[in-house]
Amino acid sequence: MDISAMSWDLSPQEAVNLQRELAGRVSFRPLPKRFDILAASDIAYAKEKNRLVAVIVTFRWPDLEPVEAVHVISPVRFPYIPGLLSFREVPALLEAYELLRLPPDVMLCDGQGIAHPRRLGLASHLGLCLAIPTVGCAKKRLCGIHGPLELRRGFDVPLVMNGEIVGCVLCSRDGVKPLFISPGHLSDLETSRELVRRCLGRFRIPEPLRQAHHLATRLREQLTTRA
Repeated sequence: MDISAMSWDLSPQEAVNLQRELAGRVSFRPLPKRFDILAASDIAYAKEKNRLVAVIVTFRWPDLEPVEAVHVISPVRFPYIPGLLSFREVPALLEAYELLRLPPDVMLCDGQGIAHPRRLGLASHLGLCLAIPTVGCAKKRLCGIHGPLELRRGFDVPLVMNGEIVGCVLCSRDGVKPLFISPGHLSDLETSRELVRRCLGRFRIPEPLRQAHHLATRLREQLTTRA
């Protein structure tokens, strides 16, 4: 199957079957030691308008100087089904990606990578579609188990699913809920974790994702207040 020509008009069962097929195409390798542009993506939902706002913000690496920000406002075309959110969100992110003047070398996604019941979360799905390295950084656990985590910045423990390590649980700030990091595509756990660590600032969420989220939220508020 040519992923670039893939239809998004799927039933939930067809989407599950496709996830299982695509999961076998995910590749694991260290992120590049040197690269120029890091992207961060986020989605906000405007329920009243039945629209979603897809945002991508890019930064120079490693100093995280902002480069550009793009967004699209798209109709919601796939139902909300846990485990299938990439079929709801990735099409809009692909539209936003096409607006970038300078394509990124690596993308940090607000969502799961392979820490997913079928090992194909949003970051993995998006990475396959774009053929670029992606890293998943989620605020909630979707699957897997982990041991006790000391809530001190920088501490992490493995996230395990079916006896295999699929990610890590990282404390990004003292005393706050952890983040759930997993490789997306063309990345591995060690370098994905290191990327997120280097993006941490004063807040729980890595700074690139925090800025993408802030923009998506502002655009959603503007959309919902519009007549």
